Amino acid sequence: MRRREFIMLLGGAAATWPVGARAQQPAMPVVGFLNATSPDVFAHIVRAFRFGLSETGFVEGANVAIEYRWADNVYDRLPVLAAELVRRRVSVIVTGSNIRAALAAKAVTTTIPIVFVTGADPVEAGLVTSLNRPGGNLTGVTTLNVEITAKRIEVLRELVPNIATVAVLANPTNNPAAVEGDLRQVQAAVHTLGLQTIHLRASTERDLDSAFTMLTDQRAGGLVINADAFLSAKHGELAALALHHRVPAISPYREFVTAGGLISYGVSIAELYRLVGVYTGRILKGETPADLPVQQATKIELVINLKTARALGLTVPPTVLARADEVVE
Repeated sequence: MRRREFIMLLGGAAATWPVGARAQQPAMPVVGFLNATSPDVFAHIVRAFRFGLSETGFVEGANVAIEYRWADNVYDRLPVLAAELVRRRVSVIVTGSNIRAALAAKAVTTTIPIVFVTGADPVEAGLVTSLNRPGGNLTGVTTLNVEITAKRIEVLRELVPNIATVAVLANPTNNPAAVEGDLRQVQAAVHTLGLQTIHLRASTERDLDSAFTMLTDQRAGGLVINADAFLSAKHGELAALALHHRVPAISPYREFVTAGGLISYGVSIAELYRLVGVYTGRILKGETPADLPVQQATKIELVINLKTARALGLTVPPTVLARADEVVE
């Protein structure tokens, strides 16, 4: 074969390479997003997660796909939804703040990386062997919500100095061990402050109306809302109910205040999901959960709604205003 003919043949073959090369390129990685609540109340959280992903170079629809699975507060659906994501062969599973989502994912795979958000102790819950060395296919972010419950009562007492009875609203179906730990924190705090407590339980929307009826009947002077995925998703309803029953209420979540609630003291949920997005991106790039320590959220934010305070006839002390990270007028 002449040299010129060989070059022409080689060039013709090269023209077909891009098609074949494209066929051999790896498929776009898929992230499974498993959450116990519903998409309508978690839109801002999903945006925060996507932002964290983008910090590591991954953009949904461009170089990563996300498969969403929502349980709509029906926790029994979580194992089925987790199994669907495993069959889908996702690259990473991200689970929401309800610990049942993380436990459901852990039960169906020991190989697919799982990144969780939880307010519970992930070691006590059996998700990881330790915070510094998770040791398996799970890692994530944990909050200090249980540990700062007592502080919320103190903040509420500053805002309402003459309060005598505090109601505590918790969801008993999410993580009973965490709820019991939370209530122990409450009991210690109210004992120190000389207050009485009422324990209210709610795991459905209907329960919320019953809880506030009991709160009114028992003449509670304030309400502490427990850290929980269901209660977080109902921040709008809780804010409206608290204002309707004219009870000062404090929540772990900023979204409660922006929806019309009085005050919040807790970590930023959006920041938690941003961190989860970053961890997810790092795993997609090749890092393993066992080498990524569980992160602990340490920044606590105090947010106050002055309009709601005025509607409740409350004057926010200057000492509380001075500590506020955000004031909603």
